[in-house]
Amino acid sequence: MTNRRSFLKNAMGTIALASPAAASFGASQTNAQANEDLFKLGIAGYSFVHFKLDQALEMMKKVDVHYLCIKDFHLPFNSTAEQIVTFHETLKKSGVTGYAVGPIYMKTTQEIDNGFDYARRVGVKLIVGVPNEDLLPYIDKKVKEYDMRYAIHIHGPDIKLWPNASSVIDAVKNLDPRIGLCFDMGHDMRFGDDPIADLEKYNKRIFDIHLKNVTAASKEGKTCELGRGVIDVPAFVAMLRKVKYDGCCSLEYEKDMKDPLAGIAESVGYFKGVCEASKKGKRKV
Repeated sequence: MTNRRSFLKNAMGTIALASPAAASFGASQTNAQANEDLFKLGIAGYSFVHFKLDQALEMMKKVDVHYLCIKDFHLPFNSTAEQIVTFHETLKKSGVTGYAVGPIYMKTTQEIDNGFDYARRVGVKLIVGVPNEDLLPYIDKKVKEYDMRYAIHIHGPDIKLWPNASSVIDAVKNLDPRIGLCFDMGHDMRFGDDPIADLEKYNKRIFDIHLKNVTAASKEGKTCELGRGVIDVPAFVAMLRKVKYDGCCSLEYEKDMKDPLAGIAESVGYFKGVCEASKKGKRKV
């Protein structure tokens, strides 16, 4: 019988065999890389809300994950140029790339200005944001000015603003194509939608994915280890490949947040195991 300890041992074994992520994000594949997935595995910074940066990076090192969506509690909005350089040097020493910032809540044009300026100074081209809907025309202006992508994060049935994927797509479909979606697959499921079908339907506007599983397809559903919930993760991975998603799938682990390493390790090991096994089995959607 498989218990949690033996599962984690196997999961960590899977992690240990995985090679480091490529340094270039969304780059063209060479012939040698032809069998590798376009998408990358990362971790959403919010997973480490109770930890300092060095502690977060140590956990990422232990699970062999190399992409981080940057939260302001690790790199404050008012950081100086020197602090930003030091931050990136710290990440580099751990083999980690900060690929985006956010989620950032934006309720005024000034907060939008601050968010775009912050992303520019940090040196990323993707903002994960939660804007008030009436500010979308202003965001449309800013993505053109900065040539930056803006991914609106969804929150499921808990918050009326941006509860699911379709709410974002309906609002942005006539705006600049650089405005899209941070697809939180768990919240989409908790709203009662099908995250696999939504990934296929909306993939052109999905710029970031919060990778998670949930215990129920309802408001009562809670975040759980990736292999233990109601979302069919192997089918989700197969759909990522079908639509040729080339962004980041960042694990957002919201269970046991003051002691998350075991759950993060189990989830990372499961995801990597699914990816590897489905390559061998050539699972199709």
